[in-house]
Amino acid sequence: MITKILSTSRWRSRLSLTLLSSSLLGYSAHRRRTIVYNDSGKGRAPPGWKVDKSEAAILKSSDASDSGPESAEKDHSWFGNHDSSAWTIFSSNFASAGASISSIEWSNIGDNISDFIMPDWAKVLPGFVKKLQLELEMAPGSLADEIWQEASDPDINPEVIRSARVRLGKDLCKDEKAFQERRKEYVTLALARYLDIPKDEIDPEDVPTIAMCGSGGGLRALVAGTGSYLSAKEAGLFDCVTYTAGVSGSCWLQALFNSSVAGQNHERLVEHLKRRLGVHIAFPPAALNLLTSAPTNKFLLSGFVEKLKGDPDADFGVVDAYGLLLAARLLVPRGELGVDARDLKLSNQRAFTDDGTNPLPIYTAVRHEIPLDEVKTIQEKVEGGASPETKELAKQESWFQWFEFTPYEFWCEELDAGIPTWSLGRKFQDGTDVPRENGLMLPELRVPQLLGIFGSAFCATLSHYYKEVRPLVQGIAMLSGVDNLLEERDDDLLKVHPIDPASIPNFCLGLEGRLPTSCPKNIFTSSHLQLMDAGMSNNLPIYPLLRPGRDIDIVIAFDASADIKIGNWLSVADGYAKQRGVKGWPIGLGWPKADISHAQTQQELELAQASSPQEAAGRVAEAREQQRETANLTEAAVTSGKHTSPDDADLGYCTVWIGTTEERSSSPESPTSKRLDPDADWELLTPDGIAVIYFPFLPNPKVEGVDPNTSDFMSTWNFVYTPEQIDKVVALARANFAEGKEQTRRCVRAVYERKRNARLVREERERVERWRRRMVRGGDHFG
Repeated sequence: MITKILSTSRWRSRLSLTLLSSSLLGYSAHRRRTIVYNDSGKGRAPPGWKVDKSEAAILKSSDASDSGPESAEKDHSWFGNHDSSAWTIFSSNFASAGASISSIEWSNIGDNISDFIMPDWAKVLPGFVKKLQLELEMAPGSLADEIWQEASDPDINPEVIRSARVRLGKDLCKDEKAFQERRKEYVTLALARYLDIPKDEIDPEDVPTIAMCGSGGGLRALVAGTGSYLSAKEAGLFDCVTYTAGVSGSCWLQALFNSSVAGQNHERLVEHLKRRLGVHIAFPPAALNLLTSAPTNKFLLSGFVEKLKGDPDADFGVVDAYGLLLAARLLVPRGELGVDARDLKLSNQRAFTDDGTNPLPIYTAVRHEIPLDEVKTIQEKVEGGASPETKELAKQESWFQWFEFTPYEFWCEELDAGIPTWSLGRKFQDGTDVPRENGLMLPELRVPQLLGIFGSAFCATLSHYYKEVRPLVQGIAMLSGVDNLLEERDDDLLKVHPIDPASIPNFCLGLEGRLPTSCPKNIFTSSHLQLMDAGMSNNLPIYPLLRPGRDIDIVIAFDASADIKIGNWLSVADGYAKQRGVKGWPIGLGWPKADISHAQTQQELELAQASSPQEAAGRVAEAREQQRETANLTEAAVTSGKHTSPDDADLGYCTVWIGTTEERSSSPESPTSKRLDPDADWELLTPDGIAVIYFPFLPNPKVEGVDPNTSDFMSTWNFVYTPEQIDKVVALARANFAEGKEQTRRCVRAVYERKRNARLVREERERVERWRRRMVRGGDHFG
């Protein structure tokens, strides 16, 4: 009986996802077995598929023609035969999927059978789908037509009459520099309160630049991160922060905090999550009701219509549907009538940062570069194959390119190029944006699409997927051979993404010769950038914080990753810091490895040296894999009120490392960082590098009933949290912050004192030098 119930639950869960995905994506059996060609006649088929070049861009599916009295042509014209190919392909398949669902005669299924295998909501799904079809009809006066008309209205979308250019160079954009100056004024006052120092005694030059970042981890990271940030705010620390940065669920946190939903209030955000996370994002009635009812339908579907209508080569895939579902659950407040269209554009968040009253949020995504074609020989290109040597070379050359989004700019450090955030979604050529046929630009890419990109961990490679389930496979005797086989083919699995990442227009087209020589060749020819969850590279957004010009003094990292110790994400940043020549980064930080000698550590640091981004990424990947194999898998031995010392094997609730800018003449190796004792005399600290304060999300005996490692609801893939569960997660995050609250305050004070002392020494030296020059000019009157 238990097996029967479990099977039913799994069936209903799969049915929910399948039917809703079919509705949103427009999948049909016909699409899965044919290839769609665009207007140029170009198409691409997976290996072994038969290509039928007679197929046009508009599908004439037998599935659609058989599903109702109207012909397939009429169904397709219903959405507009002369629209761009991306819209036509989607609408055609949507009609086919909708017709297939609607054609099910539920009344003919026996009540006992249908009630057993089919939830009640599935029986009303055809009505929802039909209504959604009507919403997306491009006839005059329809919702889709209204959205598309407003896409050309500069009163609603001012950016459509603004022209943008690609900005080249390593410097921060002018808007961010202006933000830094204004934020410094607010942080100076906040620091005086936080450290209990008279504000008149603080010189702005002494104020440390603090960055606070959150990890990936889906809703767990969102909820836990909100609790951590709330605690930091109550302690006065959050007001001292200049930058926040996120990966995956922490990006969702930032998007909500900088929206009308939370109103820049973490306590209000907690209440919003308690009201909205009790329903699964893919529960069809809730999601489809928002997509088919005013005003949420227009709020959610506007970016979707603009993308497919305005970008003929765009794909609408799983990530886009995921973003829609996330937005329906996260960006819509309780009551559903109070949606604010200003929340749909990332650039609008500058309203909260321009005057310096809030930290600047940094969102992240990565592009997986696997340059197999670039390393193929001429013969291999002609024959279409690749030798084992070529594949190995491609593996060594593959890496993740990091892209950052702020309210001001969309930028990539490796490319040394970026565009204004308000120009996201439009096409670029030779460094300049390309207008549509009507002479106007597309509106800015909407936040729902970005939410999908930020949290698209399911776009991982097959290798990532297998590493998640490998412990289970290894525990089944009959699958040991499969495990060995897959391990042998791991090089190939690293290059396969079973789910395509989302795509946005590539702003680097035509810029060959103007970007760094290390840039891959296909960046100049690919029409779109495929972006995914930055957690595929590092589950902590450390890299953007080390960008020149941001000059971060203190990094406060809240890590709610599922694999905190195995991933050892702080340690992964070592290779990046060394390759980029970042001075002051605490080399060697992170979770200690069991039975690793100092000599071995020095040898690993030596191997981290690299001369190119590709080489650095390859070595970082190798180091990460070694960490997975050798890391101590036991849980952190942390007890209530007990602080760990630098000699302990594990880290505690709060650990601090200080780097140094010291250089050694006898060795090219940077000095390793100093892991500080919580009870050290902070005012006597001598290291002058970046301070990293690390809060791992660990179980705490002060908060019972919740354990990040064993509580089922805290899985990355869980999308339902009850109000009680949210309270527990927030309570755990707050309890953990309390363990390191004063240690953090002492660290901030120490860095402030260090900067102050350095300024005073420099000013004294300059005063003496000025006096000496005056004496030289005036002569020695006492000689």
